[in-house]
Amino acid sequence: MGAYSIKDLEQLSGIKAHTIRIWEQRYNIIEPKRTSTNIRYYDDDQLKYLLNVALLSRHGLKISFISKMDDGIFQKEVEKLYEQTLLRDPDVILDLDANDLMVSMIDMNAEKFHRIYENSVRNNGFEKTITDLIYPFLEKVGILWSLDQINPAHEHFISCLIRQKIIAGIDHLPNPLDGKKFILFLPEGEFHEIGLLMANYLLKKKGCVVYYMGQNLPDRDVERCIETVKPDSVLTFFVDPVVVSNAAHSIKKFQSYDANVKILVAVRKTPEIEAINSDNVHFLHGMKDLDNYV
Repeated sequence: MGAYSIKDLEQLSGIKAHTIRIWEQRYNIIEPKRTSTNIRYYDDDQLKYLLNVALLSRHGLKISFISKMDDGIFQKEVEKLYEQTLLRDPDVILDLDANDLMVSMIDMNAEKFHRIYENSVRNNGFEKTITDLIYPFLEKVGILWSLDQINPAHEHFISCLIRQKIIAGIDHLPNPLDGKKFILFLPEGEFHEIGLLMANYLLKKKGCVVYYMGQNLPDRDVERCIETVKPDSVLTFFVDPVVVSNAAHSIKKFQSYDANVKILVAVRKTPEIEAINSDNVHFLHGMKDLDNYV
């Protein structure tokens, strides 16, 4: 059971904390629970409810009207919103599906996840589904994870489902024999593989030769791979806070293996990272950066 602050709700729903408080006081939309020490918090059911309130509000329903709905009417309005947009507006469908993905994770509902994913691929294609639906959703999961507000089982559940879909997309691509050579890996202690898998897909689609080394690769094996493959570039991701804290040291070590190899690093900005100024190190802040680099 989650325990979310009002700032958590703001980050996850897109509704300003000030607005949520007004909705609480004026319309009784949602009522916070309280701990034994009188600290306000919200649970999973309240988060799911507010996500749907946010959807209805963004798509034309006044909050004064939403606040008067009973549970049955509220659910029918959400379902009607899906039906009305299903064949009309793919961008709205992505918005709806991003909301429902969060619910499918909290409920650990694989059937709902598959329905959302297949519907989005059918309407928007694989790449748009990953970049415009899955990635924004994973950013929200990352917020929950960083706040220690997500059950690890939930994260593993949804990550494995997404991982399966991206691997299936990769398997449908041809294996280039020529082209720029990339080694893809996650450093020691890093297991968040979704971004690396998507990079694998994008690089293969562009005709690059990819050597995919996966998670938690020891430094000595990174060095051996570079010596053997002699790649044009290596690409890695730093996501785990412990790994991020050691990123600057790791990057310098990778540089020492071969000065001619370009090092691409997807990592959030830190003072240590920003201090690195080298011609053979490039920082990526999204898949578009990788696309532009290639």
